[in-house]
Amino acid sequence: MTDPSISQHFRGQIIVGWREWLAIPALGIDRIKAKVDTGARTSTLHAFALKSYRDNGKTRLRFKIHPLQRNELTLVVCEADVFDKRWVTDSGGHYELRYVIKTPIVLGNQTWPIEITLTNRDTMGFRMLLGRTAMRRRLIVDPGQSYLTE
Repeated sequence: MTDPSISQHFRGQIIVGWREWLAIPALGIDRIKAKVDTGARTSTLHAFALKSYRDNGKTRLRFKIHPLQRNELTLVVCEADVFDKRWVTDSGGHYELRYVIKTPIVLGNQTWPIEITLTNRDTMGFRMLLGRTAMRRRLIVDPGQSYLTE
């Protein structure tokens, strides 16, 4: 039997595995495999051919992504407002100035806005990392499981 104090503490949170399928509807991405990475502060999305432009006084960004691993035929062209530009340290210890966008994601039956940095992840195993800032107070990670929200 589950301790009521534990279930009360976790109410409203969802349990996820170390990798999950999620959606980013505002970018036209119906499904992308994300590594749920508690070691990464920020979330990151694979993006290339980034072009910034001004529209009604706002800086916007047009970019392309291949949302599926090992599949360069599937291409999504995305547009988003630029939320910020930040220096990010990658897993190899290199600093990179990245565009940051803020957009809702859908994971399981929940939707919430997150900040996502954009960089080319062609050589990486996952097209997206879901960092711990995006998980805050929403997710509990079971590192021994995968695809718990499908």
